[in-house]
Amino acid sequence: MNDRRNADRLFADHAAPKGDFVFDEAVAAVFPDMIKRSVPGYPAIINMIQLLTERYAQPGSAVLDLGCSLGASTVALALGCDGRDCRVTGVDNAPAMLERAQSTLATRYPQIRWLCADIREVPIEDASLVVLNFTLQFLPPDDRLTLLRRIRAGLRPGGILILSEKIAARDEVEEDLLAEMHHAFKRANGYSELEISRKRTALEKVLLPESLDLHQARLENAGFSRSDLWFRCFNFVSLVARR
Repeated sequence: MNDRRNADRLFADHAAPKGDFVFDEAVAAVFPDMIKRSVPGYPAIINMIQLLTERYAQPGSAVLDLGCSLGASTVALALGCDGRDCRVTGVDNAPAMLERAQSTLATRYPQIRWLCADIREVPIEDASLVVLNFTLQFLPPDDRLTLLRRIRAGLRPGGILILSEKIAARDEVEEDLLAEMHHAFKRANGYSELEISRKRTALEKVLLPESLDLHQARLENAGFSRSDLWFRCFNFVSLVARR
């Protein structure tokens, strides 16, 4: 369990951040606690990324974590392709997140290359596995198809994309249910109503969720042969899309 120094209290008092949510040093300092208490099933998703990597990573190929934050899924990739001489890269455009990832993980996992860059501009070549773990939702919607097409083009035959996202509901009834269950999950993890409200406001113009149907239609449009839902809890999902 994280100690109090690493607990997420960013939105708890009068010093709460103003404006849109930003992946800065304050967020980086508490991010493991924040995401564990905010995203249902997050630890399970990380564990399963390692298992999927063990199944699908091809020897000598590139494996990429696009939007790696503090590197949890990047480490899962590295562990999953152990012994296969894969080129493991974690990419993020937030310097504070990437610097903390490097400072905590570089010595233990020297096989990982860390790259501070816009994922829309990173070359994707000779890859057998790409991860977008709650990343696509932060891109402008108009940029999402182009990125997915680039990923599809850069995958080897048999390669996969793991796409995890917060999704929008199909209608207002489902939206009310999923929102209430998500808020109940946060309350059960110690967040107050004030913290939940403040963070929701900070994210509303930054995190732009879409429906599961739209995600799967876009993956098909990008050229993936199929996409399969392998995880869902409330309005959080993860898909495997096959080249």
